[in-house]
Amino acid sequence: MKKNLSAIVFGIAIVAASIILGNAVINRNKKVGTVSVTGLGETNFTSDLIVWEASFSQVNSDLKEAYADLKKDKETIFEYLKSKGLTDDVIVFTAVSTTKNMKQNYSTDGKYLGQEFTGFTLNQTVQINSKDVENVEKISREVTELLNKGIQLYSLSPRYYYTKLEDLKIEMISRATDNARVRAESISENSGASLRELITANMGIFQITGQNSNEDYSWGGAYNTTSKEKTASITMKLTYAVK
Repeated sequence: MKKNLSAIVFGIAIVAASIILGNAVINRNKKVGTVSVTGLGETNFTSDLIVWEASFSQVNSDLKEAYADLKKDKETIFEYLKSKGLTDDVIVFTAVSTTKNMKQNYSTDGKYLGQEFTGFTLNQTVQINSKDVENVEKISREVTELLNKGIQLYSLSPRYYYTKLEDLKIEMISRATDNARVRAESISENSGASLRELITANMGIFQITGQNSNEDYSWGGAYNTTSKEKTASITMKLTYAVK
C-alpha cells in the first residue's frame, strides 16, 4: 500500500513539473517589454488680472508738514484714479514709511565731524489689482499727467496674472497625456508590437512663459508676470507595457 501511494505521489510530481516547465518555455518565448514616451501639452492665453504699483513721497524737516503734504498727494492720486474709471475696491494704499535723513560731515582734511539732520522722507505706495487690464495699462502709461498737479509718481511696470490657472493646468495635463498616448501607439505600431496597460505616469513642471520670448524653462517652473500674452506648457512621461 505504501509503495503504491509513493508511486502515485511521484507521478503527480512529474506531471506538475512538466506543466511548470512547459509554461516557462512558453513565457520565455513571449516578447514582453515597455515603451516610455513624453507628451507635451501647450496653449497660449491672455492674462485676465493686472497688478500695477506706483510710489510717491514728500521730504520736509517738519514731520507733521511732510505727513500733511503726503496726505494731500494721496487724495489727489485717489481722485485721479477714480476719474479714470477705477473703483474704490481695486485701489489700495500701503502704510506710510518714514526715513530720518542724516548727512555725514567731514573736515577738509578728512576728519569725521558727525551727523547732521536734513529732514524726513515719507513714502507711500498705491497698488491697483484689477481685471480691467487694458484700462489699467493705459493709466500706467498716462500717469505722468499727475506731474501737472505737482505730484511725482514713480510708476513700476505692470504685472500680469491669470485667475483660472488651476483649470488651465488640468487642461494641459489632459493634452500632454493624449499627446504621449498617440506617440506610444505610433512607436508600438511601427515596431510591430501591441500597446498594453499603462504602468507609470509622471507629470513634469508646469511652465508659463511670455509669448514669442526667449525665456528659459526652469527646473522649478517658470512663471512669467511681465507679459500679458503668455504660453502655458506641461509634460507627461508615460510608460506602457508592450508585447
